Amino acid sequence: MRLTAVSYLNTKPFIYGLYRSDLAGIIDLSLDIPSVCAQKLLTGEADIALTPVAIIPQLPQAYLVSDYCIGATGVVKTVCLFSEVPLENIQQIYLDFHSRTSVALVQILCRHYWKVQPVFIPATEGFEQRIGGSTAAVIIGDRAIGLEQKYPYIYDLGEAWVDWTGLPFVFAAWISTRPVTEELTERFNNALRFGLDHLPELLKIIPGNPSFDIEKYFRENISYELNDAKWQGLNRFLGYLAGENGYKLIR
Repeated sequence: MRLTAVSYLNTKPFIYGLYRSDLAGIIDLSLDIPSVCAQKLLTGEADIALTPVAIIPQLPQAYLVSDYCIGATGVVKTVCLFSEVPLENIQQIYLDFHSRTSVALVQILCRHYWKVQPVFIPATEGFEQRIGGSTAAVIIGDRAIGLEQKYPYIYDLGEAWVDWTGLPFVFAAWISTRPVTEELTERFNNALRFGLDHLPELLKIIPGNPSFDIEKYFRENISYELNDAKWQGLNRFLGYLAGENGYKLIR
């Protein structure tokens, strides 16, 4: 099976579980930035992808492969809007090219929750250096770690979504464009669960960061179970993406 998964720190428990499972011998796993995961699923280069959920409405068919995801029930730490000025004074926002979901989320929050109308700018390499004055940026993933010490105004998108909707948010889920067997789903879930159940072992082989509590990040900031509340949050988000026509993902 050709798999692609997000290359960020938050995916490490899943990767650890997959390589320690009985699936290790039958998977060809590539690690990519989220937007590339989405593209590989769209083009058929991957059979299963841990992909940004914003791509789901673009797929001809979408099947959830697992009961696990990359989600948040509050502060997520690594998906934030960074600014030198308060939200109401932001005039331009660079949109991180790594993820379609975070790009869509900040636009939804600006329009429906924060009630602001900045100009959104598709970002390219090096956009992080252009933050200044009334120009802010959404930065996601490992590149966001430590930036809270650099900018006076930080708006955590996971926290904002929960404050607004009362629901958790799902950033990425394991998706296939073709049905998978119940047996494979069970084996896949078992592998991912193994990684989550063995965080102490995983933490021993991950390079430490004195300014960032990795274990707390895994246990508190990232919420991995795709439960009923996250399912509701996911469908709420997909509904905003689809606009008036609506969209509902069938489980």
